[in-house]
Amino acid sequence: MKTNRTLAIICLTAAIVVVVLVINNQKHAKADNEVSVFVTVKRGPLTIDVTEAGTIKALEQIIIKSEVEGYTTILSLVPEATRVKKGDLLAELDATDFKDDLIMQQIEVQNAESAFIGATEDLEVVKSQAESNNEEATLTLKFAILDQKKYIDGEYPNQLNEMKKTIDLEENEVKRLDEKLKGTQKLADKKYIANADLKAAAQARDRAKLDLDLAKNNLVLFEDYTHKRSLAELESNVKQAEMAVDRVKRKGVAGVVQAEADLKAMDLKFSRRKDVLAKMKSQIEKAIIYAPADGMVIYATSTRVGRHGNDEPLSEGSEVREREELIHLPTADSVKAEIKVHEANMNKVKVAMPVEVEVEAIAGKVFMGKVEDIALLPDAASMWRNPDLKVFPTEVSIDNDTSILRTGMTCKARIIIEQYYDVLFVPVKSVVNIGEQPTVYVKTDEGLKPRAVETGLDNNRMIHIISGLKEGEEVSLGAAHK
Repeated sequence: MKTNRTLAIICLTAAIVVVVLVINNQKHAKADNEVSVFVTVKRGPLTIDVTEAGTIKALEQIIIKSEVEGYTTILSLVPEATRVKKGDLLAELDATDFKDDLIMQQIEVQNAESAFIGATEDLEVVKSQAESNNEEATLTLKFAILDQKKYIDGEYPNQLNEMKKTIDLEENEVKRLDEKLKGTQKLADKKYIANADLKAAAQARDRAKLDLDLAKNNLVLFEDYTHKRSLAELESNVKQAEMAVDRVKRKGVAGVVQAEADLKAMDLKFSRRKDVLAKMKSQIEKAIIYAPADGMVIYATSTRVGRHGNDEPLSEGSEVREREELIHLPTADSVKAEIKVHEANMNKVKVAMPVEVEVEAIAGKVFMGKVEDIALLPDAASMWRNPDLKVFPTEVSIDNDTSILRTGMTCKARIIIEQYYDVLFVPVKSVVNIGEQPTVYVKTDEGLKPRAVETGLDNNRMIHIISGLKEGEEVSLGAAHK
């Protein structure tokens, strides 16, 4: 009985294994016979474009913001779409708090002004006394400097030149007497003159040498002693006079510094009070907003459709913050389209490229334009909401009659990157990168074969094949050869 049960288990197990093997064989057979998804390499026209959503904006407009500090309430507001003239009232904001504090601030300004005037007069008195004390000491210093300059530039050079002149005269006299002595010596040697005459000539030459030595000694004494003593004495006089001036200045500086400090404190207090008063008056004035130019009123909230934040329509009683946009005032009928180009397409989109603009509110009409400007930096608001999303604000000018377009309309801009009229192309998904080499898998009699190709631009659907394929060849889509 036990043996029969064992045999039954073995047979059941074998049967299960057979079934599994059959199923696997069927799957492999099906996989082997499965037909890959292929596309044909086509030749023909190909348009490379980038399509982005955007908004119609006025080409020229003035943005009016709240300039009242903090939060305030709108008391009155001109209806949207109203055409206004320059100087017309647009809105009035609540400035009650500033009006209540205005009178008290005016009193504070008057008190601060009185204290400032008193401090100004005190400073002038202290300065006058200090100047009077300094004048005499300064004059003494001036005379000491003049005496020093007189000696250095006049007396000393004159005395020095006189001594040098005396030395030159003595040297010439010695030379003359030397020559005379030589001549006398020759005459004495020939017995033409007596020895007494020769002796007299020698004595005269010796006296001249002594005079020359005396003149040179006088020059040394003058330069090494007399001149240095006179120069040191004059320099001392100048220093003493300078020290006297410094002492007089220091004696009066404490009073001047104190008076200046008092004046500065009063000046700062007075200026601060005036600034606060001027600010209060300015805030009261800024609460009344007038049209800076002719135009049609468009509420800023009407242009923020789809943005995060408070998109409730602007109205009387709305609370607004400082620097918040209130009204857009177009100053011309011309409009533009504002779009945001994804960073993946930034290498394609260039200024002056043609653009086709379609507006949702005007079905069936295409407006032609061109890329006018591309921002250098990505949109900060979009990055704040999604750090991984980087889009670049781009302006598109519109060439057609735009009188039917209105600010705030939603649009779709199709940027024409390139238009080819006879090129080879395949779906983007059929091209994969092996390393850095674009590659496709071509259908052959021997199965799929990888082939390197040279690619051009793509429009996220089709990609331009520059070389490596022929029209009519079949290539596999990316998923089929993985």
